Amino acid sequence: MRQLLFGMMVVVSTAACGVSTQQEVQMGQEYSAQINAQLPIVQDAEINRYVNVLGDSIANLADARGLDYHFFVVNAAEVNAFAVPGGFVYVNRGLIDRTQNLSQLAGVLGHEIGHVVRRHSVKQMEKAQGANIGVVLGCTLINICNSQAAAAAINIGGSALFAKFSRDDEREADAEGVKNVVRAGISPKGIPEMFRILLAEQSSNPGAVAGWFATHPGEEERIQETEALIAQYDPAILRTLTTNTSNYSAFKARVRSLPAPTTASSR
Repeated sequence: MRQLLFGMMVVVSTAACGVSTQQEVQMGQEYSAQINAQLPIVQDAEINRYVNVLGDSIANLADARGLDYHFFVVNAAEVNAFAVPGGFVYVNRGLIDRTQNLSQLAGVLGHEIGHVVRRHSVKQMEKAQGANIGVVLGCTLINICNSQAAAAAINIGGSALFAKFSRDDEREADAEGVKNVVRAGISPKGIPEMFRILLAEQSSNPGAVAGWFATHPGEEERIQETEALIAQYDPAILRTLTTNTSNYSAFKARVRSLPAPTTASSR
Protein backbone atom coordinates (compact mmCIF):
# COMPACT_ATOMS: atom_id res chain seq x y z
CA MET A 1 0.00 0.00 0.00
CA ARG A 2 2.86 2.40 0.78
CA GLN A 3 4.20 1.86 -2.74
CA LEU A 4 0.79 2.64 -4.21
CA LEU A 5 0.47 5.86 -2.24
CA PHE A 6 4.01 6.90 -3.12
CA GLY A 7 3.30 6.34 -6.81
CA MET A 8 0.17 8.46 -6.58
CA MET A 9 2.05 11.28 -4.88
CA VAL A 10 4.53 11.36 -7.76
CA VAL A 11 1.82 12.66 -10.07
CA VAL A 12 1.36 15.89 -8.14
CA SER A 13 3.71 17.91 -10.36
CA THR A 14 2.17 16.36 -13.48
CA ALA A 15 -1.35 17.12 -12.30
CA ALA A 16 -0.48 20.76 -11.76
CA CYS A 17 0.33 21.06 -15.46
CA GLY A 18 -2.62 19.06 -16.75
CA VAL A 19 -2.82 15.35 -17.53
CA SER A 20 -2.91 14.10 -21.11
CA THR A 21 -4.70 10.91 -22.11
CA GLN A 22 -1.33 9.18 -22.56
CA GLN A 23 -0.27 10.23 -19.06
CA GLU A 24 -3.64 9.11 -17.71
CA VAL A 25 -3.14 5.64 -19.16
CA GLN A 26 0.42 5.43 -17.84
CA MET A 27 -0.74 6.40 -14.36
CA GLY A 28 -3.58 3.91 -14.56
CA GLN A 29 -1.20 1.12 -15.47
CA GLU A 30 1.02 1.95 -12.51
CA TYR A 31 -1.88 2.24 -10.08
CA SER A 32 -3.47 -0.97 -11.36
CA ALA A 33 -0.25 -2.95 -10.95
CA GLN A 34 0.04 -1.82 -7.34
CA ILE A 35 -3.66 -2.36 -6.61
CA ASN A 36 -3.51 -5.86 -8.07
CA ALA A 37 -0.57 -6.64 -5.79
CA GLN A 38 -2.53 -5.48 -2.73
CA LEU A 39 -6.10 -6.67 -3.30
CA PRO A 40 -7.37 -10.26 -3.65
CA ILE A 41 -7.98 -10.15 -7.41
CA VAL A 42 -9.92 -13.13 -8.74
CA GLN A 43 -7.75 -15.29 -11.02
CA ASP A 44 -10.52 -17.52 -12.40
CA ALA A 45 -10.23 -17.39 -16.21
CA GLU A 46 -13.95 -17.80 -16.91
CA ILE A 47 -14.98 -15.09 -14.44
CA ASN A 48 -12.39 -12.71 -15.85
CA ARG A 49 -13.39 -13.47 -19.42
CA TYR A 50 -17.06 -12.80 -18.69
CA VAL A 51 -16.59 -9.50 -16.86
CA ASN A 52 -14.16 -8.24 -19.51
CA VAL A 53 -16.43 -9.19 -22.41
CA LEU A 54 -19.35 -7.48 -20.68
CA GLY A 55 -17.27 -4.44 -19.75
CA ASP A 56 -15.75 -4.11 -23.21
CA SER A 57 -19.20 -4.31 -24.84
CA ILE A 58 -20.07 -1.15 -22.89
CA ALA A 59 -16.72 0.68 -22.90
CA ASN A 60 -16.00 0.26 -26.61
CA LEU A 61 -19.13 2.26 -27.43
CA ALA A 62 -18.73 4.76 -24.60
CA ASP A 63 -15.18 6.05 -24.83
CA ALA A 64 -14.23 7.68 -28.13
CA ARG A 65 -10.56 7.80 -27.09
CA GLY A 66 -10.08 4.12 -27.85
CA LEU A 67 -8.70 3.25 -24.41
CA ASP A 68 -7.89 -0.39 -23.72
CA TYR A 69 -10.17 -1.09 -20.74
CA HIS A 70 -9.45 -3.77 -18.15
CA PHE A 71 -12.01 -5.17 -15.71
CA PHE A 72 -11.21 -6.98 -12.48
CA VAL A 73 -13.27 -8.84 -9.87
CA VAL A 74 -12.03 -8.45 -6.28
CA ASN A 75 -12.71 -11.39 -3.98
CA ALA A 76 -13.94 -9.12 -1.17
CA ALA A 77 -17.23 -9.33 0.69
CA GLU A 78 -17.82 -5.58 0.91
CA VAL A 79 -20.04 -3.96 -1.71
CA ASN A 80 -17.96 -1.57 -3.79
CA ALA A 81 -16.70 -0.72 -7.27
CA PHE A 82 -14.22 1.85 -8.51
CA ALA A 83 -12.35 2.93 -11.60
CA VAL A 84 -8.70 3.89 -11.96
CA PRO A 85 -7.78 6.57 -14.53
CA GLY A 86 -6.97 5.12 -17.93
CA GLY A 87 -9.67 2.47 -18.04
CA PHE A 88 -9.06 0.05 -15.14
CA VAL A 89 -12.34 -0.92 -13.47
CA TYR A 90 -12.74 -3.00 -10.31
CA VAL A 91 -15.89 -4.57 -8.85
CA ASN A 92 -16.08 -6.45 -5.57
CA ARG A 93 -17.55 -9.91 -5.36
CA GLY A 94 -19.86 -8.57 -2.65
CA LEU A 95 -21.55 -6.32 -5.19
CA ILE A 96 -21.91 -9.09 -7.77
CA ASP A 97 -23.50 -11.33 -5.12
CA ARG A 98 -26.22 -8.73 -4.57
CA THR A 99 -27.17 -8.32 -8.21
CA GLN A 100 -30.30 -10.03 -9.42
CA ASN A 101 -29.71 -9.75 -13.15
CA LEU A 102 -27.22 -8.75 -15.83
CA SER A 103 -28.51 -5.20 -16.22
CA GLN A 104 -27.64 -4.34 -12.62
CA LEU A 105 -23.96 -5.27 -12.93
CA ALA A 106 -23.85 -3.67 -16.39
CA GLY A 107 -25.23 -0.48 -14.85
CA VAL A 108 -22.44 -0.44 -12.25
CA LEU A 109 -19.80 -0.97 -14.95
CA GLY A 110 -21.42 1.67 -17.13
CA HIS A 111 -21.31 4.12 -14.23
CA GLU A 112 -17.62 3.45 -13.49
CA ILE A 113 -16.80 3.73 -17.20
CA GLY A 114 -18.60 7.07 -17.05
CA HIS A 115 -16.15 8.26 -14.38
CA VAL A 116 -13.26 7.35 -16.71
CA VAL A 117 -14.86 8.97 -19.75
CA ARG A 118 -15.51 12.17 -17.79
CA ARG A 119 -11.99 11.95 -16.28
CA HIS A 120 -13.29 12.65 -12.79
CA SER A 121 -10.24 11.27 -10.97
CA VAL A 122 -7.89 13.12 -13.30
CA LYS A 123 -9.77 16.38 -12.73
CA GLN A 124 -9.48 15.84 -8.98
CA MET A 125 -5.73 15.53 -9.39
CA GLU A 126 -5.59 18.71 -11.44
CA LYS A 127 -7.64 20.60 -8.85
CA ALA A 128 -5.70 19.21 -5.89
CA GLN A 129 -2.28 20.07 -7.35
CA GLY A 130 -0.18 20.33 -4.18
CA ALA A 131 -2.61 18.48 -1.90
CA ASN A 132 -1.80 15.09 -0.45
CA ILE A 133 -2.97 13.25 -3.55
CA GLY A 134 -1.48 9.93 -2.53
CA VAL A 135 -3.62 9.66 0.60
CA VAL A 136 -6.67 11.12 -1.09
CA LEU A 137 -6.75 8.81 -4.09
CA GLY A 138 -5.96 5.85 -1.87
CA CYS A 139 -9.15 6.65 0.02
CA THR A 140 -11.16 7.22 -3.11
CA LEU A 141 -10.10 4.10 -4.97
CA ILE A 142 -9.69 1.42 -2.33
CA ASN A 143 -11.49 2.76 0.71
CA ILE A 144 -8.58 2.53 3.14
CA CYS A 145 -9.48 5.65 5.11
CA ASN A 146 -11.49 4.02 7.88
CA SER A 147 -9.05 4.81 10.70
CA GLN A 148 -8.94 8.06 12.66
CA ALA A 149 -5.29 8.45 11.72
CA ALA A 150 -6.04 8.25 8.01
CA ALA A 151 -8.92 10.70 8.33
CA ALA A 152 -6.66 13.09 10.19
CA ALA A 153 -4.04 12.77 7.45
CA ILE A 154 -6.58 13.89 4.86
CA ASN A 155 -7.61 16.90 6.91
CA ILE A 156 -4.02 17.86 7.66
CA GLY A 157 -3.29 17.68 3.95
CA GLY A 158 -6.11 20.13 3.36
CA SER A 159 -7.71 17.77 0.86
CA ALA A 160 -10.82 16.33 2.52
CA LEU A 161 -12.76 17.84 -0.41
CA PHE A 162 -11.22 15.27 -2.74
CA ALA A 163 -11.83 12.16 -0.60
CA LYS A 164 -14.75 11.11 -2.80
CA PHE A 165 -16.47 12.14 -5.99
CA SER A 166 -18.86 15.05 -5.72
CA ARG A 167 -22.56 14.61 -6.27
CA ASP A 168 -22.15 16.39 -9.59
CA ASP A 169 -19.55 13.81 -10.60
CA GLU A 170 -21.88 11.01 -9.54
CA ARG A 171 -24.75 12.52 -11.50
CA GLU A 172 -22.55 12.79 -14.58
CA ALA A 173 -21.39 9.19 -14.19
CA ASP A 174 -24.99 8.06 -13.74
CA ALA A 175 -26.06 9.87 -16.90
CA GLU A 176 -23.12 8.35 -18.75
CA GLY A 177 -24.02 4.95 -17.30
CA VAL A 178 -27.58 5.12 -18.62
CA LYS A 179 -26.36 6.09 -22.10
CA ASN A 180 -23.57 3.54 -22.01
CA VAL A 181 -25.70 0.49 -21.29
CA VAL A 182 -28.42 1.53 -23.74
CA ARG A 183 -25.77 1.79 -26.47
CA ALA A 184 -24.66 -1.74 -25.56
CA GLY A 185 -28.22 -3.07 -25.88
CA ILE A 186 -28.70 -3.54 -22.14
CA SER A 187 -31.59 -2.22 -20.08
CA PRO A 188 -30.70 0.87 -18.00
CA LYS A 189 -33.35 -0.02 -15.44
CA GLY A 190 -30.73 -2.05 -13.61
CA ILE A 191 -29.13 1.20 -12.42
CA PRO A 192 -31.95 2.45 -10.15
CA GLU A 193 -32.73 -1.17 -9.25
CA MET A 194 -29.20 -1.60 -7.90
CA PHE A 195 -29.52 1.60 -5.89
CA ARG A 196 -32.69 0.25 -4.27
CA ILE A 197 -31.02 -3.06 -3.43
CA LEU A 198 -28.15 -1.27 -1.72
CA LEU A 199 -30.39 1.16 0.14
CA ALA A 200 -32.41 -1.78 1.50
CA GLU A 201 -29.23 -3.45 2.71
CA GLN A 202 -28.01 -0.27 4.32
CA SER A 203 -30.83 -0.67 6.82
CA SER A 204 -30.22 -4.34 7.56
CA ASN A 205 -26.44 -4.71 7.15
CA PRO A 206 -24.82 -1.25 6.95
CA GLY A 207 -21.24 -2.47 7.34
CA ALA A 208 -21.39 -4.46 4.11
CA VAL A 209 -22.28 -1.42 2.01
CA ALA A 210 -20.34 1.26 3.90
CA GLY A 211 -17.63 1.41 1.23
CA TRP A 212 -20.17 1.97 -1.51
CA PHE A 213 -22.01 4.76 0.27
CA ALA A 214 -18.72 6.41 1.26
CA THR A 215 -17.75 6.84 -2.39
CA HIS A 216 -21.18 6.96 -4.07
CA PRO A 217 -23.24 9.60 -2.22
CA GLY A 218 -26.88 10.56 -2.63
CA GLU A 219 -28.48 7.26 -3.64
CA GLU A 220 -32.05 8.39 -2.90
CA GLU A 221 -31.81 11.34 -5.27
CA ARG A 222 -29.99 9.28 -7.86
CA ILE A 223 -32.84 6.78 -8.06
CA GLN A 224 -35.22 9.56 -9.08
CA GLU A 225 -32.71 11.17 -11.42
CA THR A 226 -31.80 7.97 -13.27
CA GLU A 227 -35.44 6.97 -13.58
CA ALA A 228 -36.16 10.39 -15.09
CA LEU A 229 -33.35 9.87 -17.61
CA ILE A 230 -34.66 6.41 -18.48
CA ALA A 231 -38.20 7.80 -18.94
CA GLN A 232 -36.88 9.93 -21.81
CA TYR A 233 -36.34 6.79 -23.92
CA ASP A 234 -39.09 5.33 -26.07
CA PRO A 235 -40.70 2.48 -24.06
CA ALA A 236 -40.73 0.39 -27.22
CA ILE A 237 -36.93 0.68 -27.42
CA LEU A 238 -36.51 -0.10 -23.73
CA ARG A 239 -38.50 -3.31 -24.16
CA THR A 240 -35.98 -4.57 -26.72
CA LEU A 241 -33.00 -4.21 -24.37
CA THR A 242 -31.50 -7.14 -22.47
CA THR A 243 -32.22 -7.47 -18.77
CA ASN A 244 -30.75 -10.89 -18.02
CA THR A 245 -29.24 -13.96 -19.67
CA SER A 246 -28.52 -17.56 -18.73
CA ASN A 247 -24.81 -16.79 -19.13
CA TYR A 248 -25.08 -14.20 -16.38
CA SER A 249 -26.70 -16.74 -14.08
CA ALA A 250 -23.81 -19.11 -14.78
CA PHE A 251 -21.32 -16.30 -14.11
CA LYS A 252 -22.92 -15.54 -10.74
CA ALA A 253 -22.89 -19.22 -9.80
CA ARG A 254 -19.19 -19.42 -10.63
CA VAL A 255 -18.50 -16.33 -8.49
CA ARG A 256 -20.35 -17.99 -5.61
CA SER A 257 -18.12 -21.05 -5.95
CA LEU A 258 -14.94 -19.05 -5.30
CA PRO A 259 -13.05 -19.44 -2.00
CA ALA A 260 -14.56 -17.42 0.84
CA PRO A 261 -14.08 -13.70 0.25
CA THR A 262 -12.00 -11.45 2.45
CA THR A 263 -13.55 -8.80 4.65
CA ALA A 264 -12.26 -5.42 5.78
CA SER A 265 -11.49 -6.84 9.23
CA SER A 266 -9.34 -9.61 7.78
CA ARG A 267 -7.13 -7.30 5.68
